[in-house]
Amino acid sequence: MSRRVSESLSAVVVVRAGGLCEYCRISINDTYFGGEIDHIRSIKHGGLSELSNLALACQPCNRNKGSDLGSYPLGSVNLVRFFDPRQDIWGEHFTVATDAEILPLTKIGEVTAAIFRFNDYERLVERFGLIELTHYSIDQQ
Repeated sequence: MSRRVSESLSAVVVVRAGGLCEYCRISINDTYFGGEIDHIRSIKHGGLSELSNLALACQPCNRNKGSDLGSYPLGSVNLVRFFDPRQDIWGEHFTVATDAEILPLTKIGEVTAAIFRFNDYERLVERFGLIELTHYSIDQQ
């Protein structure tokens, strides 16, 4: 299978995601750089360009993730995989605080939030502004 994701397959991914980044849950329409199609399991790690391995990601989430598959939680020697929107439920791994911070609830959430840099200052400011405009919900699913 090709590394390239067709326009028609990309459109299906966007619709399935409801136009939201499947990692930080921001609306792609509310981001400056827009969205990208992410290979959940990167090509270099054997991932395929098929619907079951694709997710809609905002540019910061996708670029921070890169081709990584997981990371080490602070103080741990055990590798933990990242959140996988095809097999995980967002609300089981994360919650959103009233100050717009995405708080991890599990080790999967912890490594994902850290590597994807969910709570960098600029991203917090953006999310807080979107919460005030009711464009981002603190009641994520």
